[in-house]
Amino acid sequence: MVVIGGGVAGCSIAYHLARLGWTDVVLVEQHELTEGTTWHSAGFVGQLRSTISQTRMIMYSSGLYAELRERTGLDPGWRGVGGLRLATTPERVEELRRQASSATTYGLGMELLGPAETVDRLPLLNVADVRLAGWLPGDGWLEPAQLAEALAAGARSLGVRIVTGTRVTGIVVAGGRVSAVDTSAGRIAAEVVVNAAGAAAGQVGRLAGVDLPIVPIKHQYVVSDSLGMPTMELPTVRDPDRIVYFRGGDETGLLVGGYVRDPSLYWPASMDQPRTLFEPDMAKFAESWENARHRVPALRDLDIARVVHGPEAFTPDGEFLLGETPVAGFWVAAGFCVHGLAAAGGVGKVMAEWIVDGSPEYDVSTMDVRRFGAHAASRRWASTKAIDGYSRYYDVVYPGQEWQAARPLRRSAVWPRLGELDAALGEKAGWERANWFGVNAGLTPQAQRPKGWAGRYWSPAIAGEVAATTSAAGLFDQSSFAKLDVRGPGALALLNHLCANEIDRPVGTLVYTQLLNSRGGIEADLTVTRLGEQHFRIVTSTACGVRDGDWIRKHATDDVLVDDVTGAYGCLCLWGPAARDILQPLTDAALSNADFPFMRAQRLTVGAVPVLAQRVTYVGELGWELYASTEYVLTLWDTLNAAGRPAGLRPAGYRAIDSMRLEKGYRVWGSDLTTDTDPFSAGLDAFVRLEKPFLGREALTALQSSGGPSRALRCLVLDDPGTVCLGSEPVRVEGRPCGRVTSGGFGYRVGASIAYAYLPADVEIGTPIEVSVFDRWIPGVVRAEPLYDPKMLRVRA
Repeated sequence: MVVIGGGVAGCSIAYHLARLGWTDVVLVEQHELTEGTTWHSAGFVGQLRSTISQTRMIMYSSGLYAELRERTGLDPGWRGVGGLRLATTPERVEELRRQASSATTYGLGMELLGPAETVDRLPLLNVADVRLAGWLPGDGWLEPAQLAEALAAGARSLGVRIVTGTRVTGIVVAGGRVSAVDTSAGRIAAEVVVNAAGAAAGQVGRLAGVDLPIVPIKHQYVVSDSLGMPTMELPTVRDPDRIVYFRGGDETGLLVGGYVRDPSLYWPASMDQPRTLFEPDMAKFAESWENARHRVPALRDLDIARVVHGPEAFTPDGEFLLGETPVAGFWVAAGFCVHGLAAAGGVGKVMAEWIVDGSPEYDVSTMDVRRFGAHAASRRWASTKAIDGYSRYYDVVYPGQEWQAARPLRRSAVWPRLGELDAALGEKAGWERANWFGVNAGLTPQAQRPKGWAGRYWSPAIAGEVAATTSAAGLFDQSSFAKLDVRGPGALALLNHLCANEIDRPVGTLVYTQLLNSRGGIEADLTVTRLGEQHFRIVTSTACGVRDGDWIRKHATDDVLVDDVTGAYGCLCLWGPAARDILQPLTDAALSNADFPFMRAQRLTVGAVPVLAQRVTYVGELGWELYASTEYVLTLWDTLNAAGRPAGLRPAGYRAIDSMRLEKGYRVWGSDLTTDTDPFSAGLDAFVRLEKPFLGREALTALQSSGGPSRALRCLVLDDPGTVCLGSEPVRVEGRPCGRVTSGGFGYRVGASIAYAYLPADVEIGTPIEVSVFDRWIPGVVRAEPLYDPKMLRVRA
């Protein structure tokens, strides 16, 4: 295989591949090692991130960096000096307390400090406006070149060949698969190629015919004149309220950086120059520099000794870009958004495991290159999103907050009605979706706003839509859900191999199932409808269409065709006890339980609209998903709305769905279910058929033989209904931390604050628990699930 790029990511990937036994590896770098985006990195290593996987990757990295000297004989320049995060506003104090809770979940020792304790850690600081600080002893910083050289030395010692001064001129693709890399020194035949080219990764991707949403943005930092004292062992400092960070540097100066509000892009014709730097832009950096001088008074009498202004690779959503591209065997590891050094060790680990074993230890679905749709090939779209994310980098991000950049993009056919109904719009995978409808705000005036962050982006309309769906009916637009058609002589065999549940059911049957990897981890959570003997319709979550489709195609034989038909069909969901009464007069088909049972599908006509009706629910009420060709969807909406209004039907949005699915214990992909959770631990045993062969069966059989999973997803109800979990809060039993919240919210039908968390399997129903919400331990109890309609009487009415 070939690794393209001699920065820390490329060197780490080569090193970790060799550790797994892949030594027939060539790393190609057009310049010398580190001369792309690595060499000018500020080198910060902050372990606590917004997701558990990214945090685990950086925790692994910091542990590896501390060991590299012993393993390679070279000093990677690691300084484990600890790090401070400052809070100067009430909002930032709340964020810091939430981060402290998350740190407990991730196993990080984060200590909250008052101003006096903060000065004790770093006497240089002015803390007159500091309300609170977080101390992470495992944080630190690195010397970029030394780290890359140490990783490269480790790779060489295991057999990897590293070739510098050699430019990649082409990537040979045959039959949809990479077969060779052309370089200025000749052709290298290769079955696997990893694009780790940093800010040039987009340029390299195009050589293989792959568009990657890599956006080079100019980022700068400065080094001050000497403070007259050693600074190399000073803690790192992040001061987000003043958009500035700093650490020791150049022995006696301070390295000061920041995220400007109006960043600039860098789109050269090619990125062929080593050690690219731009002219200093001190006008843009003035705010960060002045704020640094406020925080460190000693800087007020000093000048700037050096400015480093270079390109960094960003992505539209600020997450890494990892995984295999549509060209088989052509992988990418780029878009590190200034965190390449911090995460390089973890990136090397997950990429090597992914390539060698088929799946990494950590869940990296939020970083998977397949999370983006075709629109990500647009430089304009990717740039607009990336610039917006960069400019808000240090902002407090609240749950439910919606950014407006590059919107609207993907709109369902009912778009004209959303404005008329005062829809509060959210965005997912480019789709505009109604979170709630303002016209419903007066339905339940007594609805209480949740406390704190959970109530910041909230409306009583959510409670009103739940109430309408419970008493009459709700009309939901789920057209954004990804839809895949799988057809052909081998379709049944393929899906039965990939799905843990039995797919060989009669035509017209729906099957809820998971796709597993070889470790038994859940790769996808979806429904499969058999539309014909050789025709199946898969419905999966909005952001997973590309990823799930790719997973299925990679396992498919030549006699199977997999098509993404998401845009071809809209989906309107009619759910609630009045659903049958509303729908029956509009169709000639019989809708009784005997004629149209639960988990069945039929083609019928609603008014004048031909639809595929599926009797299934995600809210725990009677109802149907109605799929229609896109040109009919607006007419279908108007037809259902006109027929249902006299019965109490109301339009409803995704926030109501989330409340109701929690009450029913319906799992959600990406939090309750991930690639490192298995269906037994997730309580999905009923949807696994061990009597048939399928991918992941051996792992599940071994797990069952060993006594079953050690952890189980449990339903928690907090004593205080006004305190709502947002996710990643630590849970403890008898004073001992033993799990974390995967998802949470308020259940309006049961009047309770609900959370789900993986806890030790021996934690029984009725066990008292505590959940740390914003660093406050809130009591609660483990409850049997589902909390709402446990006998499924309403669903099967």
